[in-house]
Amino acid sequence: MKTLHFLLTSILLCSRLYYSLSQDQNDVQITDSSEGILESPLCCNLTVEEVEVDYSSKIVENEYIVMFNGYYKNQARAGYINTALNGTGVKKWSIVARENPASDYPSDFDVVILEDTNKLEGLNALNDHPAIKRVTAQRMVSRTLKFLNPNVRHSGTNTNSRNQANNRHHNSRRLLRAIPKQITSVLQADSLWNMGITGKGVRVAIFDTGLAKNHPHFKKIKERTNWTNEKTYDDGIGHGTFVAGVIASSKECLGFAPDSELHIFRVFTNNQVSYTSWFLDAFNYAILKKINVLNLSIGGPDFKDHPFVDKVWELTANKVIMVSAIGNDGPLYGTLNNPADQMDVIGVGGINFEDQIAKFSSRGMTTWELPQGYGRVKPDIVTYGSTVKGSHMKTGCRTLSGTSVASPVVAGAITLLASGVLHRGEDIVNPASMKQALMASARRLPGANMFEQGHGKLNLLKAHQVLNSYKPQASLSPSYIDLSECPYMWPYCTQPLYYGSMPVIVNVTILNGMGVTGRIVNKPTWHPYTPQQGHLLDVSISYSEILWPWSGWVAVSLSVSLEGTTYEGLAQGHITVTVESPPENGEVEERQSTVILPIRAKIIPTPPRHKRILWDQYHNLRYPPGYFPRDNLKVKNDPLDWNGDHIHTNFKDMYQNLRNAGYYIEVLGSPFNCFDASQYGTLLIVDPEEEYFPEEIVKLKRDVESGLSVIVFADWYNVTVMKKVKFYDENTRQWWMPDTGGANLPALNELLASWGIQFGDRTFSEKFKWNEHDMFYASGTSIHEFPEEGILLSAELEDQGAQILGESDSNKYKVPILGLLQTKSPRGGGRVIVYGDSNCIDTSHSEISCYWLLEAMLEYTSTAHLPSLFKDNQMENWYGVADTELPVRMEGNRLYRFSKVLDGNLGEAQTRPLPQCPHLVWANPVPLNQSAPTNLYQSQKLLSLIEDDVVPVVNNAENTIKDASGIENAGEFIEWSWRDKQSESMAKPQNFDATITVLVVLSLVVVYYCIKCYRPKPKKRKLCRRLISMVQCRKISV
Repeated sequence: MKTLHFLLTSILLCSRLYYSLSQDQNDVQITDSSEGILESPLCCNLTVEEVEVDYSSKIVENEYIVMFNGYYKNQARAGYINTALNGTGVKKWSIVARENPASDYPSDFDVVILEDTNKLEGLNALNDHPAIKRVTAQRMVSRTLKFLNPNVRHSGTNTNSRNQANNRHHNSRRLLRAIPKQITSVLQADSLWNMGITGKGVRVAIFDTGLAKNHPHFKKIKERTNWTNEKTYDDGIGHGTFVAGVIASSKECLGFAPDSELHIFRVFTNNQVSYTSWFLDAFNYAILKKINVLNLSIGGPDFKDHPFVDKVWELTANKVIMVSAIGNDGPLYGTLNNPADQMDVIGVGGINFEDQIAKFSSRGMTTWELPQGYGRVKPDIVTYGSTVKGSHMKTGCRTLSGTSVASPVVAGAITLLASGVLHRGEDIVNPASMKQALMASARRLPGANMFEQGHGKLNLLKAHQVLNSYKPQASLSPSYIDLSECPYMWPYCTQPLYYGSMPVIVNVTILNGMGVTGRIVNKPTWHPYTPQQGHLLDVSISYSEILWPWSGWVAVSLSVSLEGTTYEGLAQGHITVTVESPPENGEVEERQSTVILPIRAKIIPTPPRHKRILWDQYHNLRYPPGYFPRDNLKVKNDPLDWNGDHIHTNFKDMYQNLRNAGYYIEVLGSPFNCFDASQYGTLLIVDPEEEYFPEEIVKLKRDVESGLSVIVFADWYNVTVMKKVKFYDENTRQWWMPDTGGANLPALNELLASWGIQFGDRTFSEKFKWNEHDMFYASGTSIHEFPEEGILLSAELEDQGAQILGESDSNKYKVPILGLLQTKSPRGGGRVIVYGDSNCIDTSHSEISCYWLLEAMLEYTSTAHLPSLFKDNQMENWYGVADTELPVRMEGNRLYRFSKVLDGNLGEAQTRPLPQCPHLVWANPVPLNQSAPTNLYQSQKLLSLIEDDVVPVVNNAENTIKDASGIENAGEFIEWSWRDKQSESMAKPQNFDATITVLVVLSLVVVYYCIKCYRPKPKKRKLCRRLISMVQCRKISV
């Protein structure tokens, strides 16, 4: 028996070795492991680089984009502008001449220069003209590309040189093993090629840095256009060539759709500069050329650049499938770029070849919806964006990393997919249906949440199957809400619902594959499941009545009913939404699709008051639209505060630490008058830029007297420093002036005045230590005034403001930075804590975190127990404290333009009337006596909504089809015939099965003879040993 066991083990080992060798010899494709397809970066004319991409958007002085209500010729547009300005006092104005391929066609905008001092009157006159839709400032977009060698990317001090050397060695080995032969092979595009699907008949536009006319990698460069002020069509940087190669290269580093029709739009100069007006003209031309797929490997934080955003909507409304990079600002949250964050655009994130979310890939949620609620799910999908191989500028290949690499991977895949379903008619392929197919077929990555991966990793072959059987319909993103499913449903899964809490808002995107326009019929209906306690959920549903283009939204607010005050467990139900679109293709009746949104929530009894924290989101302002500077003045390359200041964006780590400590955090998206202070232990005010209503100040004082505690994390504010950190751009001739400091200290001082607490106007920075804790004060303020009965803590800090102003001051000052106060009230007053810097709890640019400090503060506010840290470092007296003044508001500031509190329509800023508090209307429940499946995710499949039979892929049959626009190409139909050839990836498993069968038969024969010969014929043991040696694949020594 021992011999038999040994024999069988050897047979298995041999078969495993044979399978490995056969894989190497036959080049079998492996999609789930990067180790399956390997290539050294030292061969095949390949250069290995990583690309860092930075974008900035700035207003161009005196230049304005005048958008019209329709498309008009040059003379008509000039007439409208002339009519509008003639009756004003504006004398110095002109229309910018635009010389590009779109200038011969009617346009919906002009660029006007207003140099007159009375230009406000001119802007008002333009806005009032009936033919003019909107007037906005011209913007200059700057992109910075840095091509880096990943082996020497990191540099640091000498103390880390050994670790860096080890990292470089490790990275080098990893690159040698992890770079695949072709990105197309990893995603199995060759399987579609073998079926005759190669991108033919699809027009794809690449908006980038251009492409050489005679580049050897490309078959069909249909048209090259230049939209810049440089007289060239060629690529002087290499980024546009790389993007085009990933999409359509036919040699060396292969692209997905080599037979697609390339339309090259050069929208960036060699200095990586572009203007909004260049994009608008190029977008109009793309619509005229009936482009099918458009790749935009650019982006920025400004989702309020209305001409740009509006034009993107118009593009997708014309059935242009836009694919855009989600951004390279990861791993921070709330860093999504526009236009990828728009509902009608396919936003692409990046992963590496180990199927992990790339560190550089931007994370959600979208910040359009802040501060009123929560953002939408983005990215839509992720794919390989790390060390991807593509075309070099002249010839050969290079590898790059970034979401601007992942975007053309998806754009190329979409081009390929679209060409594979052209025989089904033009109704099948549109921006919504393509996004639906990608989402329904994506493979979810374990360990990543929905704001990192969207719907998961691109699955090309499965997406092809979905499109082949697709029926126009509506769908939802996310397709279900499960507040108990971690980590995918982060952050919703991290905190249960309970009675009395602020409603949790989940924003769901509706994708309407039935038509560019649609509407929600009647009202969405809430169906609680009676057996699963669904009646304990209060559900409020708001939605966009009109779906355009191809999309809309449903906001679901979830709370717990009074009946669920003491309940602990799950509650389930679903919402039904019916979408209707106009008939298409000769249909008579309206198209209609009903979708179901399953909901599952975990409910717990209401936590005690001292464990509940309320986060003030209402008084946080951000870019866009105003210039709100970073809280850390040392950060030079990212001066704008644009991450939303939300507990699930740049304060994500702080939130998670508080949850781990047992606290419950809720978000306040309305003024202080709109919450019941008796429900909460602490109000947390961090880095506020907004003003306060007088009624809020009175109400907060009353709440603290009744036992509410307040913690304030402030930031720097100094008018002189604010004027210094303004910046002047030589290209735009425009000054950018901050609308406030890191925080709005004058407003905070008004809020805190009733307790005798005031912040100062100087800016300090330095590292220090409290007990065993290292601290870093990045760019903070000081405490100018504090009650004597309170506790103050100080630190030795440098005057950062003086350094910024160019003054030589290396002194260190005694600066009070933390104050703790127990208020006195007959009703048992609460406690107030103020700290002068928020950087240590802000993930954006934090050097040393101080979550432990926040927990110590909460220990004091929630229990009145004073931690030893505060006792040990208490400031004894004010002797030697740095002199400061009270901060004042900067004269001429324009905060009112972005404020919810101030109104500047009457000239000087005035406080608006206090708005009414939001009151949700709870949906009328329609109970159902049913139960939901255990796994909501697996039950949601796009194909389950399809009623028609699956459309088979036709082999050995000729199909005459039109191009993707639905019209004949150059007056001729494209003749298409499927190849009668079986895919190699389908044939190889059959060969492998035959090999296994032969091995099993031979092994049985060997076992039989060995058993037969072992005992009865001892003289033939030598033959048995030889057989055993043969089975073990060893050379026999004679």
